[in-house]
Amino acid sequence: MNAESRSDWKPARWLRILLPAVLIIIWFAAASFGGPTFGKLSSVSSNDQAAFLPASAESTEVNAWQQKFTDSKDIPAIVVIASQAALTTGQLEDYQKLVAKFAAVDGVQSPQAPATTSVVGPIPSKDGKAVEFIVPVSDTNNVDTVVAGLRTVAGTANSSSTAAYVTGPAGLTADLVNAFGGIDGILLLVAGGAVFLILLLVYRSIVLPFLVLLTSVFALSAAILLVYAFASWGWIKLSGQSQGILSILVIGAATDYSLLLVARYRESLRHVESKWVAIGRAWRAALEPIAASGATVIIALLCLLFSDLNSNKSLGPIAAIGIVFALLASLTFLPVLLVLFGRVAFWPFRPRLEAPDAHPHRKATESVHGLEGIPGLWNRVGTMVSRRPRITWVISLIVLGACTLGLFQLHANGVPQSDVILTKSQAAAGQTVSSAHFPSGAGSPVVIVADQNKADATLRKVESAEGVSSAAIYAGNVRPGAEAAPVVKEGKVLINAVLKSEPDSQAAEQVVRTLRADLPAADPGVLVGGVTAIAYDTNTTAQSDLVKIIPIVLLVILVILMLLLRSILAPVLLIASVVVSYAAALGVSAIVFNHIFHFPGADAAVPLFGFVFLVALGVDYNIFLMTRVREESLRIGTRPGILRGLGMTGSVITSAGVVLAATFAALAVIPILFLVQIAFIVAFGVLLDTVIVRSLLVPAVSYDIGQAIWWPSKLSRPSPEKASR
Repeated sequence: MNAESRSDWKPARWLRILLPAVLIIIWFAAASFGGPTFGKLSSVSSNDQAAFLPASAESTEVNAWQQKFTDSKDIPAIVVIASQAALTTGQLEDYQKLVAKFAAVDGVQSPQAPATTSVVGPIPSKDGKAVEFIVPVSDTNNVDTVVAGLRTVAGTANSSSTAAYVTGPAGLTADLVNAFGGIDGILLLVAGGAVFLILLLVYRSIVLPFLVLLTSVFALSAAILLVYAFASWGWIKLSGQSQGILSILVIGAATDYSLLLVARYRESLRHVESKWVAIGRAWRAALEPIAASGATVIIALLCLLFSDLNSNKSLGPIAAIGIVFALLASLTFLPVLLVLFGRVAFWPFRPRLEAPDAHPHRKATESVHGLEGIPGLWNRVGTMVSRRPRITWVISLIVLGACTLGLFQLHANGVPQSDVILTKSQAAAGQTVSSAHFPSGAGSPVVIVADQNKADATLRKVESAEGVSSAAIYAGNVRPGAEAAPVVKEGKVLINAVLKSEPDSQAAEQVVRTLRADLPAADPGVLVGGVTAIAYDTNTTAQSDLVKIIPIVLLVILVILMLLLRSILAPVLLIASVVVSYAAALGVSAIVFNHIFHFPGADAAVPLFGFVFLVALGVDYNIFLMTRVREESLRIGTRPGILRGLGMTGSVITSAGVVLAATFAALAVIPILFLVQIAFIVAFGVLLDTVIVRSLLVPAVSYDIGQAIWWPSKLSRPSPEKASR
């Protein structure tokens, strides 16, 4: 006998054939087009920091003015050749010949008239031990290829006593592009391998990991297809970091949703013989928590649209698209795969059909305790929660509170661009060598837009500013020593100020702040921009975004939880728990970053991204738990319902947490400081949320409060509760 009821879904034979066929064709078509598109994403992505600044930023306005003066979007590459001893006259003459070779590299502006050239140099250093070339890279879509060509030419000048480097904005951009190169293959391979291994250990099944992983990959392929289209149409701005986060987020989320459905399916197969009835029950039971979890993450990500920083704003819809397809794949494609394979999906440990009276004592006792039939570990956890709920949640809160103390050590105010790449970078090494022989900011001057009539007064003010090595009014690309009239556009001139400190240092940012505060006295309409100003504006905007977006995300998630749980108190407690969990994860991360990894700091956007991912994903697990708790509470009472909900979801949520932590940890294979820090924060935070918040803190607080947790719904009304404390 089986436990099938009249409400169970029993589709006709033709529907059992047609529906799977249609869904499989749709998903295979999406994967066949989306898969090959993955390798094309780099062609529609940009890692140019300036491109992601808001239009209102002062440095963005300066960029627009620069285009009017130079009529190009060139990125300067700085070629430095340094010697252990003073350079000879013969060496300097040889280096003069490199000008033509640099100009001949594809993607570099060709020399114009004899009196002018696009390549400036060789410029000798004051100590006579180095020369420098400024090479404008015009092919901004292939900076890495152009820089590789320049490095090949520069390498011909190397000898036993000299070394050549290609650095500057173009060199750093090229090294950044190369660092992101692993996204196309290594990242997916590591993430997929980690997910497969964890599923293999959890389910001890050969078939099921393939089905879940295939669902995740198909979801990612479909998402990539749409993201590529939107990026190519100019609707969204795609970068290497958003591309990596998209991949990890889709694989992790799709796997989490799949695990919840699989758990319900396996549970149903123990009570009914028909795999169609079992998948129907599983789908109906999993639909609400999966849909609510997905909606929470999607809406939280879309809150990034309120950001003033375009890099944050663009990540919102990109990641939301990924979650949409993760939802669709787990609710349409995976059910088809499960019903086609039936019990074989769990081979060799197939779930067996249990007789209705297999556990005659369970119905009589589970309403009293709620833990009958629960596996050993979760039975013990539930017992601890029921016997000492207040001690359990107080100790959990103390542990989390102690972790938050590390927040005082978090330095999320930006890092030098040379520290963004964690692997060996010729550009970073070249910048160090250049700073030893030339003014540190020579290759990336502060750019000031001033009124023509007030240019002299502004120039004097700039030259007298502390931290400025030299300054001059822009007169076009001329050979060193040549004289030319200042370039004037619409009554404005450009002033290039070379700083004494490196352009990506805190000292350089302080000079920008000083110039913006002092120069309006000479010219009220003056604008200060350049590479240093771009970094400063980016950090400032990211920090203001954090203050603005966090309340919006919390409010949105709170409303969703209230609608889902039909309660006010429970959602407030859940929100509070994930906020504490986020603060604890960030605190521990700060300690690890400073004292174990010895990172120079953190990107200003790291706290915001960590918040959005941890809060949205942390609420996911609470949704999985509390929807099951509510389901059981309606049947057996609140306190036993809490214990039974905890026991029934314990293994699946823990598995989902480990999978998500492993997938985000895979981001660390990309040697970019921002991604490595996000990888650690989210991976550690998810494990903290899974092990402490969802397993101990939330169940213990809920158990301690009792029925009132559901206030003001009917479940909170006084009634003879079947549970005993």
